[in-house]
Amino acid sequence: MVKTNFLVIGSGVAGLTYAIKIAQRFPEKNVLIVTKSDEQESNTKYAQGGVAVVLDLEEDSFQKHIQDTLVAGDGLCDAAVVEMVIKEGPKRLKELMLWGANFDSNASGKLDLGIEGGHSEYRVVHHKDITGFEIERALLQQVHTLPNVTVLSYHFALDLITEHHLNVPKSKTISCYGAYVMDQKTGAILTIKADRTVLASGGIGRVYGHTTNPIIATGDGIAMAYRAKAEIKDMEFVQFHPTALYTHKEGSSFLISEAVRGLGGILRNKNGHRFMPDYDKRAELASRDIVSQSIDNELKKSGDTHVFLDCTHLDIAVFKNHFPNIYQECLNHNIAIEKDWIPVVPASHYLCGGIVVDKNGKTSVANLFACGECSQTGLHGANRLASNSLLEALVYAHNIFEYHAAHPAVSLYTAIPDWNDEGTSIPKEYVLIQHNLVRLQALMRDYVGIVRSNSRLTKAVRHLDLIYNEVEELYRSVKINTELCELRNMVNVAHLIIGQSLQRKHNKGGYYNVDNVQTDKDSLIKELL
Repeated sequence: MVKTNFLVIGSGVAGLTYAIKIAQRFPEKNVLIVTKSDEQESNTKYAQGGVAVVLDLEEDSFQKHIQDTLVAGDGLCDAAVVEMVIKEGPKRLKELMLWGANFDSNASGKLDLGIEGGHSEYRVVHHKDITGFEIERALLQQVHTLPNVTVLSYHFALDLITEHHLNVPKSKTISCYGAYVMDQKTGAILTIKADRTVLASGGIGRVYGHTTNPIIATGDGIAMAYRAKAEIKDMEFVQFHPTALYTHKEGSSFLISEAVRGLGGILRNKNGHRFMPDYDKRAELASRDIVSQSIDNELKKSGDTHVFLDCTHLDIAVFKNHFPNIYQECLNHNIAIEKDWIPVVPASHYLCGGIVVDKNGKTSVANLFACGECSQTGLHGANRLASNSLLEALVYAHNIFEYHAAHPAVSLYTAIPDWNDEGTSIPKEYVLIQHNLVRLQALMRDYVGIVRSNSRLTKAVRHLDLIYNEVEELYRSVKINTELCELRNMVNVAHLIIGQSLQRKHNKGGYYNVDNVQTDKDSLIKELL
């Protein structure tokens, strides 16, 4: 039994921000961060674009940012949450900078503000094209100065501990008492008892195989919360980034930042036709759902595997200064952007739904809080506005901290049993895990992709049931390992995405079903399908 005051699952911007603040506020209490890979490996690390914050009140305004967010969210945003997050943005950015995060400045010494799809003004604060990496660096540096924070790297959270695991009478109220966590190096399973548990476990990109997310993005936090009976919402709104670098290899894809189109990059088909003006008057700067759906339609019409991002007309010196990492990665694939078009294709990028939380990050399970991509706050609605995700993570990590500072947890004495794997055996082969992973990812790409239909979704339910039964049988009979648990979590996430997709009868934001009730926004794409 390991006891801690505050358990944080995840080491991205959301989890680290909360951990720093709560540890500084309560130096006499313990904060335990559990992360399943290296401490710096998270979706945050790969965030290229930046943090959307209103700073120039002469050119920009909170109201403009609010309106851009509401438009992108297509009527499903919580307006009060949108206002709260955006108005808090400058304060949270200032804290990041005080903690040592560096952002690019212009010739006048002010922060260099970029623009991305869906934004009406220049307001994206960035550090080259590795903004997330820089933020992660600064936050980890702060964490390591705090003696009451412990980071357990390569520890995999298996399940949240609730009444389900305890020898207590059933109750209408479900509470979280901590988590079972596996040391991936030794296989030992820790029982961690916590007064407060914060899920900051990131996204679900690997469910689709082709993704801009790192390999660790398997929806673990959402799956654990789902099994703990927490409310989960808006899982149908999977945002596909329009421009991932196309290669012939499967797996994680390199992201070509939205900011490249903000700088003037143009999308073309193989014949050189600039097609985005055919779909939206904002052309390449339309919101991600429009651009992704438009590319998907171009590929369906042509049978091609990818389209192209043309940057050959841009100032190469400016491009290399803004996007050195992108420029080098393209060179690694024999693409010289000053003369070659960049082959791109949409890839799974961000989940707008997740574990439902209130403004304080509280879930429907007592003593369980969530922030970052695993949460559903109401900010994004049906489609996330570019660079609003780091902003949301910073604001909600702060809100959870403030709530915990004002409402100290009461440590309840509860006897928690150790993990029980009696009757299981070490698997003799892992081929079934890999086989079912490939089946699941192909199913999600082919049946639950950018453009969906009732027929494909219904078929997906049947196919997923077969995978689910096989995975659950494996889970019950063998000693667990990370790959099996990740697969089980991804199956849970797939079930939520498919089920909530079937429940949605109107197309909104990033969700498009050809059989749904028509809206004005859909009409052009529907005509061309």
